[in-house]
Amino acid sequence: MTDSESAALVRTLPLRDRFIILSALATITLLCWVYLIDMAIDMDKMMAAGNMMTLQEWTIAYFSAMLLMWVIMMTGMMAPTAIPMALVYAAVVRKAETQGSILAPTSTFVTGYIVAWGFFSLAATLAQWGLDEAALLSPMMISNSPIFGSALLIGAGLYQLTPMKDACLRHCRAPAHFISQSWRPGSWGAFRMGVEHGIYCIGCCWILMGLLFLGGVMSLLWIAGITLFVLLEKVVPLGKAGGMFAGVGMIIWGTIMLILALNA
Repeated sequence: MTDSESAALVRTLPLRDRFIILSALATITLLCWVYLIDMAIDMDKMMAAGNMMTLQEWTIAYFSAMLLMWVIMMTGMMAPTAIPMALVYAAVVRKAETQGSILAPTSTFVTGYIVAWGFFSLAATLAQWGLDEAALLSPMMISNSPIFGSALLIGAGLYQLTPMKDACLRHCRAPAHFISQSWRPGSWGAFRMGVEHGIYCIGCCWILMGLLFLGGVMSLLWIAGITLFVLLEKVVPLGKAGGMFAGVGMIIWGTIMLILALNA
């Protein structure tokens, strides 16, 4: 199935179905952002009161709170990028129904996608814990090491130019191809397809999410910037070329930071 055929298939999807899918993903995204904004405001208040001048002890409760934060943040950042794939899947389901076949609902596919990012969130929480233990993060979850920050930028920039990044991005930019190549029947199959799509998305932007440690894990501007970058890279016609250009910019920025840090 080509991308043009995919677009034609999505156009056959009733407006009601498209409205439901877009509304559901928009609602999920909005609720996640409400949580993040509220948490950022609370952190600012705590900083102003001098209650976050030292790092938190990593108790089970604190680990759970950080894991929840990462899950909600990743869901809020990545749910919009799942829209093209979700619409194509829904169109396939609707077409199958007209032919007398019943397939798993789109919500099953999207659930698998979010679960994949949930596992990434666990890895990110463990990474944050390790960085805290290494004294590389401030109480506001921002890198306090220019060398570490420059390494993040250079690493992210180099990854933008790798074949692995390109392979994962091609899957994310071609929902029709992914659906046709990865189709599995049944609810479990739909869930596995969602997880697989999530893994490709993680392969696209895992290190970009690492840049949150550079600009601030709870910096709303930084979160929004990375979200927009990931979305544009996946959906606009020149997204791939723009991503590579941005990668070169990250390398240059990181190198300048590293030189300044070494000469400080």
